[in-house]
Amino acid sequence: MTAFRTMFGLMLLVVTLAAAGGFCTSSVRAESIGSFSDDELMDGFQKTVFGVEYGSVAAGSSVKKFESTVRVRVLNLADKDRQREIAGFVSRLPRLVKGLDIRMARPGENPNFTVYVVDRADYVGTVQSDVLEGTHGAAPGQCLVRVYPSSVGIVRSTAVIVSDEGESLFRRCMVEEILQGLGPMNDNAALYASVFNDTSRHDRFMPFDRAVVSMLYDRRIRPGMSRTEVGTLLPAVLADVRRSVR
Repeated sequence: MTAFRTMFGLMLLVVTLAAAGGFCTSSVRAESIGSFSDDELMDGFQKTVFGVEYGSVAAGSSVKKFESTVRVRVLNLADKDRQREIAGFVSRLPRLVKGLDIRMARPGENPNFTVYVVDRADYVGTVQSDVLEGTHGAAPGQCLVRVYPSSVGIVRSTAVIVSDEGESLFRRCMVEEILQGLGPMNDNAALYASVFNDTSRHDRFMPFDRAVVSMLYDRRIRPGMSRTEVGTLLPAVLADVRRSVR
């Protein structure tokens, strides 16, 4: 899948594939960032924040994050209403990620992060009509998110999550697509302790991922920064993140 040009700049697509197998490393180690070295956590940041799962090399060469309040709207099109579960996850995020200003959109308020919840039978149609917006691109993966970045921050994100293929897949898609819609868009199979890894079975916001997203939403990390610019700041940023993420 390639990136699409719009009035917002690049539209970037991230999909979640079904986890075909488990991971074979210690689950205990995955439960606390204290088990990871600075180099491991900073490497995880670089692997997820730079690069995109589908798109050009240039599209993944700079930091993408929201600079304004993230206002989430859920459009439940599935038989099972998932709005309460998504709202519960969104409500916990500000406590888990220092610097992230996110909440559910209020009635009449314009959202900048829309989450479609669909049954599998409606997945392709929803992606093509409401995410690809009438273009004829494919609808890959088990679920996906599209991010509309600009030089001053993400303008908006749109996710499509499948409701009717089991609780674990729903939670996995909810967590991963909402988090990736905030900016860390790349998946990497080396990140065994992360939900940003389509070969893992994690279906919750792991401590490793809380560290990554917390580093991204530190005020010193700005949209448009390069890998080199971020690299000089990460040691100090991570030192602060270690005080708030366990």
